[in-house]
Amino acid sequence: MLSKKDNERLTRVGPGTPMGELMRRYWLPAAFSNQLAADGPPMRVKLLCEKLVAFRDTRGGVGLVDERCPHRTASMYFGRNEECGLRCVYHGWKFDIAGKCVDLPSEPRGSKLANKIGIKAYPCVERGGVVWTYMGAPELAPEFPDLEWTRLPDSHKHVSRHIQECNWLQGFEGGFDTSHLSFLHSGAADHETRAIPSKYEVVPTDFGFVAGTGRELPNGEIMWTANVMLAPFHKIIASVPAGAHVWAPMDDENTMLYSVDFHPDRPMSEAELERSMSYRGIHTQNVPGTDRAIANKDNDYLIDRAQQASGASYTGMKGLGVQDCGIQESMGPISDRSIEHLGVSDTAIIKIRKLLLRALKDHAAGAPLPGMKAASYRVRSAHFKTAKGVPFARDMRSHVDLDGLLAAE
Repeated sequence: MLSKKDNERLTRVGPGTPMGELMRRYWLPAAFSNQLAADGPPMRVKLLCEKLVAFRDTRGGVGLVDERCPHRTASMYFGRNEECGLRCVYHGWKFDIAGKCVDLPSEPRGSKLANKIGIKAYPCVERGGVVWTYMGAPELAPEFPDLEWTRLPDSHKHVSRHIQECNWLQGFEGGFDTSHLSFLHSGAADHETRAIPSKYEVVPTDFGFVAGTGRELPNGEIMWTANVMLAPFHKIIASVPAGAHVWAPMDDENTMLYSVDFHPDRPMSEAELERSMSYRGIHTQNVPGTDRAIANKDNDYLIDRAQQASGASYTGMKGLGVQDCGIQESMGPISDRSIEHLGVSDTAIIKIRKLLLRALKDHAAGAPLPGMKAASYRVRSAHFKTAKGVPFARDMRSHVDLDGLLAAE
């Protein structure tokens, strides 16, 4: 269980909150690159309880600015994106992607007001078909993390996103709740896993931690699954093709979940793409033109009780992504962790909370934070065997360290 005070500290993400300020020290996904056309319509973005507007200017640069015009607070979403700037349609005030005021047509000729006016703007970069932004103090901006999937061509990956209607931590913790795979997803995964792990290990690293779950084989060897947690909200999934999640907090009660299937060294096969796009795996089918899943809390995730009763699906819900979101959202907008009862199988969950609480203390004290170096993110999740009695930590690094794996090839 977690105290109510600590639960608040970990889940509240608005400006001035401990977690919100910590999140601002990292690069956050804001939109897909293909959602923004040069001089095309701006789009609404919500991150860390801030309402923002993204647009691509005439030269192809991406801006992310406060939705409120600094003049009379009208919405910039309705603005005109033209000639390297976004113009408010209320009085014509115009701002470039850096937030600089470049035109004040409603003011008298010769006015110097433009030199004193700017709109809040956050820097953006594009990696892996995603627009990422940094919302913290400019002088503290880290390098962009060297996430493997963001460096791959489009043919090697399939990326989607949808809104998870609960706090970010519920989704994030669910990603490392390994024992649920044998229950929640049974009958739905292509390779059903009914064996319950008997060993749970967590190894701290400079990027977060590696969570190991071990299953004992008939010959006495241990088959380990090593899943990577990268600060502050990334997971690399030990699957084939490999997978990744990014839980980006929109506000305290909503999360934009980015999901990725990828192959590091070859294009996705037709069969793999078919599985991704038939929504049996981690991706969800969304209402056209939106980021909301068709199977959602308003329709009870389209649960099929007959299928559930037949044993074909443990939940009666279609797809791993819908199953995860359905159960995590059922905990409420913000789960009350003070009434939980955790077991050994929750080792990774406990470690996540301790790591995040430590990061909050370190951030407040000005101490180093995990994941501040781009190279720290050069890791993969893995499956590997060890002899009985061999510690997980001894062999783990050689299987997840990307530079070491590439050198061995």
